[in-house]
Amino acid sequence: MPSTISRYQGWIEHEIRKQKYGSDPASLYEPIRYLMGLGGKRLRPMLTLLSYGLFQKDVKRIVKYATAVEAFHNFTLMHDDIMDNAPLRRGKPTVHEKWNVSTAILSGDVMLVKVYDMLLSIETDKLKRVFRAFNKCASEVCEGQQWDMEFESVKTVTEGQYINMIKLKTAVLLGFSLELGAILAGASEKDCKALREFGTNIGIGFQLKDDLLDAYGDPKKFGKQIGGDIISNKKTFLLIKAIEKARGKARQELLQWLSTKKFRKQEKVTAVTGLYDSMGIPALTEKKVDHYFDKGFRQLHLLSCSPEGVANIKSFTEALIVRQS
Repeated sequence: MPSTISRYQGWIEHEIRKQKYGSDPASLYEPIRYLMGLGGKRLRPMLTLLSYGLFQKDVKRIVKYATAVEAFHNFTLMHDDIMDNAPLRRGKPTVHEKWNVSTAILSGDVMLVKVYDMLLSIETDKLKRVFRAFNKCASEVCEGQQWDMEFESVKTVTEGQYINMIKLKTAVLLGFSLELGAILAGASEKDCKALREFGTNIGIGFQLKDDLLDAYGDPKKFGKQIGGDIISNKKTFLLIKAIEKARGKARQELLQWLSTKKFRKQEKVTAVTGLYDSMGIPALTEKKVDHYFDKGFRQLHLLSCSPEGVANIKSFTEALIVRQS
């Protein structure tokens, strides 16, 4: 399995370097090459290749289409960074910081157009199905981002609303990545659906785990400031459940931290995680994470392909879960 993953990673990186996107004006296309060259886990194209490999052996044939998914993911990051006013992406200046906001908007727009261009050479009998699935996914990602922004200004968000938001914003693209590989391989509708549901549930689990690590992770492993969500009062699963469960003095203290404008960052993080601990929020979050991972893995039992292929995709996902911990 490791050799397969390494080989696929090599193919993906080679294809990303090979893609030209465009040349003139350079200021429009250089930001795309810059962002795509910043690296990342390349999780989505990897899932597309692994999914295709469940049913067909000529995996290298679809690398271009797998990297189209990565290009779409990076397009969403380019625009998300503008909306979040984020200064850094993978430790480097974001496109709107390195160039400007107008350039980042236009580069993102043309990047999305190029994604469609990359998918156009798919066989005619599969093209409409791919575009229909992709368009549904792309619309849902935008819906999720809009919900995320709206949640910043509303007083309360329910657990159901939050799960739906992260499903749309993050998880459905993992589901589409797997569905794309299955469609290109000529898999049955049943298998395509099972893989899409697998990816979507795993994606929800990953985001919930990310919420937990933001409050409790190792800064060296996590790669960003611990407690950032707490500092900004972001309505994560942890905060939503804490507000639900808090009573008496704990509730009063939590609401006070949420309303205080001036504070020492570390003091707030320590106080709020202490409240989370007293209410059992970390264990509750872990339980919800496991629920979605288990729900996703159950979909793999529905697949009509070789047990070896299923074992490969399961072990790859399990390794990601362990690395994220």
